[in-house]
Parts: sequence; C-alpha cells; structure tokens
Amino acid sequence: MVLNFMNKKIFTYDTTLRDGTQGEEVSFSAEDKVKIAKRLDAFGIDYIEGGWPGSNPKDMEFFEKVRSVKFNHAKVAAFGSTRRAKNKVEDDANIKALLDAQTPVVTIFGKTWLLHVKEALQITEEENLKIISDSVLYLKKNGKEVVYDAEHFFDGYKSDKAYAIKTLDAAQRSGADVIVLCDTNGGTMPWEVSAIVDEIKKYISVQLGIHTHNDCELGVANALAAIQQGAVHVQGTINGYGERTGNANLCSIIPNLQIKMGLETVGMEQLKKLTDLSRYVSELANLKHKKNLAYVGESAFAHKGGVHVSAVMKTPKTYEHIQPEIVGNVRRVLVSDLSGRSNVLYKAAELGLSLDDKSPAAQKIVEELKEMEHYGYYFEDAEASFELLVKKHTGEIEKLFELDRFKISIHKDSNDTDARSEAMIKIRVGDETEMTAAEGNGPVNAMDKALRKALERFYPQLKEIQLTDYKVRVLDSQNATAAKVRVLIETKNGNSSWNTVGVSSDVVDASWKALVDSITYHLLKKKKG
Repeated sequence: MVLNFMNKKIFTYDTTLRDGTQGEEVSFSAEDKVKIAKRLDAFGIDYIEGGWPGSNPKDMEFFEKVRSVKFNHAKVAAFGSTRRAKNKVEDDANIKALLDAQTPVVTIFGKTWLLHVKEALQITEEENLKIISDSVLYLKKNGKEVVYDAEHFFDGYKSDKAYAIKTLDAAQRSGADVIVLCDTNGGTMPWEVSAIVDEIKKYISVQLGIHTHNDCELGVANALAAIQQGAVHVQGTINGYGERTGNANLCSIIPNLQIKMGLETVGMEQLKKLTDLSRYVSELANLKHKKNLAYVGESAFAHKGGVHVSAVMKTPKTYEHIQPEIVGNVRRVLVSDLSGRSNVLYKAAELGLSLDDKSPAAQKIVEELKEMEHYGYYFEDAEASFELLVKKHTGEIEKLFELDRFKISIHKDSNDTDARSEAMIKIRVGDETEMTAAEGNGPVNAMDKALRKALERFYPQLKEIQLTDYKVRVLDSQNATAAKVRVLIETKNGNSSWNTVGVSSDVVDASWKALVDSITYHLLKKKKG
C-alpha cells in the first residue's frame, strides 16, 4: 500500500563529502569531491554538503574548486559549528571560514543535550541559547540560507524536553531556514522518532529535517518515520558511508520515499541513475561496492533457489518487490548447488547459449553443477567457467590443447631475497608437441608464462589477454595445509573481462584449472568471432 502524502516534496541533503568521509577507509581528494558533487547534482539531490572549511585544507580546496562549477539543481552547503563560547560571533574563526567558503547555504550544529552543554562546553543553559541565536542571526545577516542541525536532539529531548525545545526556538527565532533533528548517536527507536517528531512539529513553523545514524541498523527506518510525521528535509549519504556504522543510506531512503510512500524526491526518471551513482561513489572511494545493498546492490535482485527462479521466469513480481530497472539495476540468476533446471536455463539464455528445456543436456548440467559445487566450485563469480560447462554438454566445445605434463620448481638462496619459481610444461596441439619453460615470481606466475609461451606459436591471439586478478580461498581450513582451495582468476582483453574458477587440494593444480578455462574461453570467443 502506498501512503497518500499528496505528492509532497521531500528535500534531499547529501553529506557524503563530509559526514561520509568520517567512515573508516573512506577518503576523497578535493578533485574526487568535485566529481561526486557534479554527479549528485545531475541525479537531482537538492543540497550537497561539501565539508567543514574550518577543519582542514582539503575541504577549503574543494570550496575553492567548486566555485567555478555551474550546478543545474543542487545548492552547495558549507558545514561548521556555532561560535565558540568565548568569541564574539564576528571574530569567530569557524564562522569566518564558513563565510569564506562562499556557498549559498551554511549548515551549523549546536548543542541540544544538557549533558554536552554542562560537561563538554562547561557553560550555562542561557549561554548556549545565546550562542545558537548569535550564530544563526549573523549568518542570516550575511545573506546565507541557514540549516540548523540540532545535534544529539533525541537524547537531549529525552533528557530534558523543555530545554531541547528552547534550543530549537532560539534557532528558529533567529531566522534558521531549516531545523534538523539529529539522532547523532544512532540509538533512538523508530517509534520514539515518530512520537517525538509528531510533538516537535507543533513548535516549528520552518522546514523540519531529520538526520539519522545507523548504529542500531535503523538509520533509514528512523528517517522514514520522521518524514511520515511531517519532516520535509532528509539528510544522509550515498551507500550509507559514515562514522562508526554509518549514516542513513540515501540510496535506500530516496527510492523508499519515491516508490513506496508516493513522495516526490528526485523523480522517477532520475531513479534509473541510482545504481550507477552508488557504484560511482564506491569507485572513487576505492571501496568494493557492497553486493547486499538494498535497491542498488548486485544481489538486490539476484535469485539462487530453483523454486524462486522458476517463479520469477513466469512472473517477476513473485520474488521481486519492484522491477530492478526502476532503480537502474538488473535481475541476476545465480547457479549453485541450490540450482534447478530453471536457473541453468535462465543463465544459459542470459549468456546467449542455446539450451532446450527438455534436452538430456540440461539435466546433466544441473547434476554436474551440483557435484562440482559440493566439491568446492562456485560459479556465481565465474560465468566463463559456467559457460564452458554448458558448452561441454551441448557439444559446442572442442579440445584446443592437451597437457602432457608440467613441473614446478622453487629456488631460494641462503640470503634474504625472494624465492624464484620455474615452470616446465609440455602440451599437445593436434599432432604437434611443444615443450618450454619460464621463470616467474611465484609458481602460478611461472606456470602462466610457460603455458602462454607454449601456446602462442599455435594461438598468437593469446598475446591480447592479461591476468588482472587472482584470488585464493581456503575451503576446509580444519585440514590445515592439506585443505582444498578455490582459485578465482580474472582475465582481461581490452574492455572485456571474464572470471574462471578451479578447485583442488593443491593450489597450483587449482590455478591450472582456472587458467585453462580462461585461455579456452578466450580462444573459443575469438574463433566464434
């Protein structure tokens, strides 16, 4: 059921470039921040918080760079605190830095919780109210749109409701354009947020906003609860990046508001860019895009169970709450030991392979797939190996080369230099035999070099490809050094790449299997092309 809010506009405020960068492993250069700001603007975000200009040179550099950027929609905001207790507002270094940033919007936070007023600032209740009033009033006199973040609001409200309301009133009377209730510690429950916002809106005549954190895995739920009670301004970050366990994730909030609650945010057409935006920010943060993110994750519309796939093939909404294309994502069907015939048929069709539902090959593929996965294979990230498995059973594959034998030797001197590996390999191509050797900085690297060297006389197109990633996963660690391992190899040819997998109790043998699949896949593609 879509709730009826009469298409009310909800203003989106992105703080990825400031709050998001406080998350572990998240870091952006000033140039990265400009690029992200441009993408946020193109997506339709209303406010982009660029950073705290008084805190570090990188943020000041961003504000200098962003002045020359023409935004079509978004307003850029500089973030900082209210004036310090002992400073006059016009002499306060933080307030000066906010004005020097030359942004149309300034966001400042002030203290709501008496614990912070008395213990952290060590000032009186009245002095804190005066700080809030002075800061907002001065920024308004200097022509700024002012967003006031009531820090620790929900904790402050539960501690002393009357004083918490006084702090909001001080900001409102001084001209704040938006008052944002912040769940800074992320510990408030949705029903508490709902009840408190419903009460607070009686005292607020300007736009009311919400800023939540994810410490209880409730950042998105709390933001939606506040909006349901009347908040019209929502703050968050792309992918939920942020301090501790993160901020409320705008990539979940925005589609929930737009699709589920019938509220206007960026518009339905812009939602199609959401997945690309999410992945773009991950890429610039140099972080792997999380597969299990709602709406935008690679697994958000992935189906693994055979019963699920069979139903989805008939009617997608049986196991999908929305069409993935609405948010720019795609449906994926995974093949594994949980697969049925439906998974294999869907995946084969997706890869452009001809496979008859009633053919004996289809059932044989399912049976072998389950046996291989039981042994330790994993095809969800190795579609090239899966394609070769299908082609083996449909008779579309040919033996391009055969291994006669290979031998790996490792040499290490008595000094501290790294060990060197040497691989000797003998292969057969048709009626011809080739034997060669190569050195490498590890047994797999040496084997890879030797195999290519042996094959390139017959298949010169192998010079086009290169190994770009190599992962080893120990499958049964309780067996210690005798454990089986799974090797996943990524190979690239220009702009295209493919993954292959091999499993064995010997890491070199597992690598060999993945490597042979990789080379075979490339040669078959070239031959077909």
